[in-house]
Amino acid sequence: MALLSTKGVYGLNAMYQLFLAKNDHPMHIKEISEHAHIPKNYLEQLLILLRQAGLVKSIRGAYGGYVLAKNPHDISIKEILIALEGTLVITEMHSSNPVLRLFYEQSNRALQALFEHPLSEFEILAQQLYAEPNYSI
Repeated sequence: MALLSTKGVYGLNAMYQLFLAKNDHPMHIKEISEHAHIPKNYLEQLLILLRQAGLVKSIRGAYGGYVLAKNPHDISIKEILIALEGTLVITEMHSSNPVLRLFYEQSNRALQALFEHPLSEFEILAQQLYAEPNYSI
C-alpha cells in the first residue's frame, strides 16, 4: 500500500538533500540528482513545482543552484507533498463497528500529525539512525 507517489518520494528526497546543504552553497541539479538518485530530467520538473510553491529558490550564475526558500523548521512535509501532488486526501472511513471506527479515526489523526512535521525533523531521524548499532559483514 503506497501512500505517496514517486513524485512525492523523490520530492521529499530532493528537499532533504537541500536541507543537508544547510544553504551553505546552492546545489546544482546534477549534484541533487546524484545524491538523491533522482533522474535529472524528472528532478527539474519537481524543482519547478517546489519553486512555484515558494519552498526552494533558484540562484543564477556560475555559483548558482537551488537552496531552501524558508527555514526548514517552517516547511512542513504536508507543504512539500501538496506542492508536488496537488492535494493530500486522507479518506475518512465510516463503519458501524465502533472498534473499526475508532481505529480509522486514530489512523487519520496519526497520518495528519505525521504530515505536519517540519523538514528539520529529518535531522532527528538521521541521529536516531546513526545512534543504532550497525552491523555489516
